[in-house]
Amino acid sequence: MTLVHNHPGAFFGRSTPEELTDTFGSPLYVYNESILRARCRALQALSADPGFRVCYSTKANGNPHLLRIIREEGPAADAMSPGELAVLRRAGFPRKDICYVCNNVSREELALACREADHVSVDSVSQVESFGQVNPGGEIMIRVNPGIGAGHHAKVVTAGKNTKFGIVPDDFDAVHDVLGKYRLTLIGLNQHVGSLFMDPKPYLDAAAWLLRTAERFPGIRLIDFGGGFGVPYRRREGEKALDMRAFGEKFDALLGAFRSRTGYAGAFLIEPGRYVTAECSVLLGRVHAVKNNGPVRYVGTDIGFNVLARPVLYNAFHDLVVYGRQSGDAAAFGRERHGADPGPADGYASQRPLMTQTVVGNICETGDVLAGDRELPEAAVGDIIGVLDAGAYGHAMSSNYNQRLRPAEVLIAADGNVRLIRRRDTEEDLLAAYPE
Repeated sequence: MTLVHNHPGAFFGRSTPEELTDTFGSPLYVYNESILRARCRALQALSADPGFRVCYSTKANGNPHLLRIIREEGPAADAMSPGELAVLRRAGFPRKDICYVCNNVSREELALACREADHVSVDSVSQVESFGQVNPGGEIMIRVNPGIGAGHHAKVVTAGKNTKFGIVPDDFDAVHDVLGKYRLTLIGLNQHVGSLFMDPKPYLDAAAWLLRTAERFPGIRLIDFGGGFGVPYRRREGEKALDMRAFGEKFDALLGAFRSRTGYAGAFLIEPGRYVTAECSVLLGRVHAVKNNGPVRYVGTDIGFNVLARPVLYNAFHDLVVYGRQSGDAAAFGRERHGADPGPADGYASQRPLMTQTVVGNICETGDVLAGDRELPEAAVGDIIGVLDAGAYGHAMSSNYNQRLRPAEVLIAADGNVRLIRRRDTEEDLLAAYPE
């Protein structure tokens, strides 16, 4: 039975995984414009407060073509490096829509941020001092540590006692002293509790703490609650998506109560990155070898951790799809649709028996494991593997380790057509930085 995946409503639009990898190479990051726009709109709907704004965290995915789509949907942008400022400029974000939230940077970088971003936030007393030295009399935000952390892994919890981020309340008096020393005006507070929370309670608790803390700083006009909104990477196992409607109702009520109680007339920001881009991408790669080492069946692919670092960095989990060598006549094992989203396995059927397999990459490291002991349709040489929810911290964290080439990125436009939005690296790119 051959199933052809070519209807425009499907994730891959008018193309198939096989056609895409044949044309643009493997591995390949594929993005779906419709899903990207839908996630932006879901975030914009979180609150009806007139001062509420989404501020996309560029570090999740800084491709300028995707950034343009995000800008068209209304969010501002959060940057934390000169490179992120550069891609935001390329995408057309004006200075007034950029907030620079940095960590342990030089005075030269702070001076650049003051020129290119409307708001700059620092997260230590010494960085307030550095800011004052390069921009005396300027406006500044500070990142505070609420003592509440959240996230799926210790390395992504960004608040509490065991993190490098934020100014603790015990240092607020010292902050005031440095503000006065350099005639700085504190215009806002921001925080970030961690990444990939699926239970909104820690986020709401931290938001309530930040609002109480804001009352200690009269005159501020920006309160930034940070990001960390999670997506269900384990949907096949029954993991539910974050209930944005229920979360939004509680969040909106919190903002309204604060305005009523204090007369606050400023803005509220959130900084989601992963939620915006994760689910709009599938990473495609090829199976080049299969073998058994003892009881373990290994499926060897070209998706090394230079292409997707999250599994080796955080033991992160991604659902996988096995696409057959002729795109529809073999195995596909995906997930159900997310609302009205086009599913990445639409148009395919599971034709092979399930078996436990460990999917690995082509990097010369024992830890180069994409998925261990995973129940999947039996994979064969030539098949295409699809890694779901790869749009956040995927290509953004890719590298040239082992002197491998970073993959291309393509966009499935809303009309189903495909467009190259980043070319694949070349050997000339690898050598260009080395003087002769």
